[in-house]
Amino acid sequence: MTTFDGLGLDARLVQATDALGFKNPTPIQEQAIPVLLSGTKDLVGLAQTGTGKTAAFGLPLLQLVDAAQKYPQALVVCPTRELCLQIVNEVELFKKFMPGMHVLAVYGGSSIGLQIRDLRRGVQIVVATPGRLIDLIERKAINLEQIKYVVLDEADEMLNMGFQDDIEFILQNTPQREATWLFSATMPPEIRRVSKKYMDSPKEITVGKVNTGNKNIDHQYYVINAQHRYEALKRLIDFNPGIYGIIFTRTKADAQNIAEKLTREGYDIDALHGDLTQQQRDKVMGEFREKTLQLLIATDVAARGIDVQGITHVINYELPDDVEVYTHRSGRTGRAGNTGISLSIVHSREIGKLRQIERIVQVPFHKMEIPSGKDVCRKQFFSFMDKLLQADISHGDYETYVPMLAEKFADVSKEEVLKRVAAMEFDRFLKYYENAEDLNVRERSREYGSREGRGADRREYGRREDGRGRREHTNGGGDYARLFVNLGTKDGFYKASFLQFILDMSDLRKEVLGRIDMKEMNSWIEVDKRAAGQMIRAIDGKNYKGRRIRMNDANSR
Repeated sequence: MTTFDGLGLDARLVQATDALGFKNPTPIQEQAIPVLLSGTKDLVGLAQTGTGKTAAFGLPLLQLVDAAQKYPQALVVCPTRELCLQIVNEVELFKKFMPGMHVLAVYGGSSIGLQIRDLRRGVQIVVATPGRLIDLIERKAINLEQIKYVVLDEADEMLNMGFQDDIEFILQNTPQREATWLFSATMPPEIRRVSKKYMDSPKEITVGKVNTGNKNIDHQYYVINAQHRYEALKRLIDFNPGIYGIIFTRTKADAQNIAEKLTREGYDIDALHGDLTQQQRDKVMGEFREKTLQLLIATDVAARGIDVQGITHVINYELPDDVEVYTHRSGRTGRAGNTGISLSIVHSREIGKLRQIERIVQVPFHKMEIPSGKDVCRKQFFSFMDKLLQADISHGDYETYVPMLAEKFADVSKEEVLKRVAAMEFDRFLKYYENAEDLNVRERSREYGSREGRGADRREYGRREDGRGRREHTNGGGDYARLFVNLGTKDGFYKASFLQFILDMSDLRKEVLGRIDMKEMNSWIEVDKRAAGQMIRAIDGKNYKGRRIRMNDANSR
């Protein structure tokens, strides 16, 4: 098996990789490093994110530049501040045993004056975002005429973000470069045009196939009705107690709205979108990296360049339009040899788009069932038990309290104690999911399409059809009343939580309910006429989040 020592690297760089615990290079490193060490080869490297591309170009750069010369000799251009800092941090580790070698990150949102001061002190390798680099060029604060090596990292993302003109401007301002190294996860036509225009017969290295998905990622999808998308998201989060992931949305409005809803319901989550200042973005990313936040919800533009280790799940709240975008989303997990899961919540009308993505990325997508409320409770319960058993009691003077605890619980059995612990932890959780509906489209259509399913449906909801095909509600002989209430989705409710709320308030059972029709500001509830009065008396006039609830017979309004 190939080692870093066998790639032709300087002994000081091999010493650094050994110190970091890196013994064997990844495929992109094994193929690219020997080519790049020749120093004059243009190269296009195609590999998924998280496969070790930074070391693939960082180690050769450190070997090729001259530490005795205190001016920029190598330039790495990348799309975002986060990736810029990540590259510098990794290269700093690789140059541990190379005194006099300096690497500098230049990016927007930070003091340009301080960056100019650091440049004047003398650096050999500059890692930059396009916008800030052009600012420095126009201020004549950086001289690129002696740059020998230019690296375009995450080139496809830079082009997606509209940086094509900036990249061409930068390449035009590096007239003495001896080599251009372009690294990308995908190969759109724009990349091909840049390589033809600015590179001389580049060596092309492909790890896996272009646009293909990472084999360490399990791609799953869940089919739902459009109105259940948020409920499905919440249930999937609850079904994965140890989740540490990113949720992708199409718009910043969706990102903000979902983050606010989940935060209100007690989840450790924040949103990353284009309206945030750089300071706000840094704060959110810092909390996510430190795992203060369990989940990050982001738009595709805001999430570009994010590289956080240990992400277990990527959730596509909606499928993106472009296959390249899906590849970048899913590539946030399953990095550096770890496994990960990419979940997609799709409407039945989106199955065609999903199949198209599946064909292009050339990995199977597995259809999964949205777990039932009982499944979620069971999963959470087992997770809690594991945490209880693994709790560290080695430090702390717990022995002092054991006699008092034993005395307090003298007349309580061990089983009773366990039940009470479970009740304290899970009472609200179990109540929430007790009446959770089945969100699976396939299961519902199959059940309703069969004679047995239709009969079961009528028995459960007490409905029958009259001779003209219209439905009337029987519920064992009684009719339904239709009630109006001035609560809706704007109040943070969705069907499962709203159903639980009205049942808790009225002390009624779910069997008395028929259809619930929720709108943004108001809702309509079908309830057995014999129970309607009790529900109105229990709810009408009460307060919810400082607002007076109005409930009455919808037909009398």
